[in-house]
Amino acid sequence: MQFRPLSVPDAFEFSPRAFPDERGLFIAPFQEDAFRNAVGHPLRLGQSNHSVSRRGTIRGIHFADTPPGQAKYVYCPRGSLLDVIVDVRVGSPTFGRWDAVVLDSRDFRAMYLAEGLGHGFVALEDDTVMTYMCSEPYNPTGEHGITPLDPALDLPWPADIEQIISDKDRVAPTLAEAEEQGLLPMYADCLAYYDKLRSAPDQSP
Repeated sequence: MQFRPLSVPDAFEFSPRAFPDERGLFIAPFQEDAFRNAVGHPLRLGQSNHSVSRRGTIRGIHFADTPPGQAKYVYCPRGSLLDVIVDVRVGSPTFGRWDAVVLDSRDFRAMYLAEGLGHGFVALEDDTVMTYMCSEPYNPTGEHGITPLDPALDLPWPADIEQIISDKDRVAPTLAEAEEQGLLPMYADCLAYYDKLRSAPDQSP
């Protein structure tokens, strides 16, 4: 499996090798050795999520209080989507920067975003499935969002697709408003938490 860092620090794209034959296809979208080499610690699994979305559905931009936050390893086992990661960590040298990658059921690329980063996507086809492996269980009191329509971010949602957005996401604050309200993670706190994860004793057998 190959991997590359994205322009938003502490986010990575993973590209697994596919093995097609007359029966169909085999692929491993998550591989621990590649993940450890990229991130520097094992993937902790607190919850797995599964969403099915109509074409044009935008979910996000979501993030969680850090620590502990909620890191995500995501891939698309059916359909296709444009996955977007936003640096919402106050004090980060790339605060407000975003990166985006198409994830689909042809290449099975995956994305990892560390705790404290914002995440969202738009479904490019009907019945698009997103699989999430999350480091922590969902915590409703620590979960936040910024509107995916923030004009200052100018996220790359396709102009030729009619958007479907939940009321909660549509009326969420902009990045600037979320910063004013004290909702955003602090970059220094995130870095300290990443260091803690990397220095934790290895629990592998």
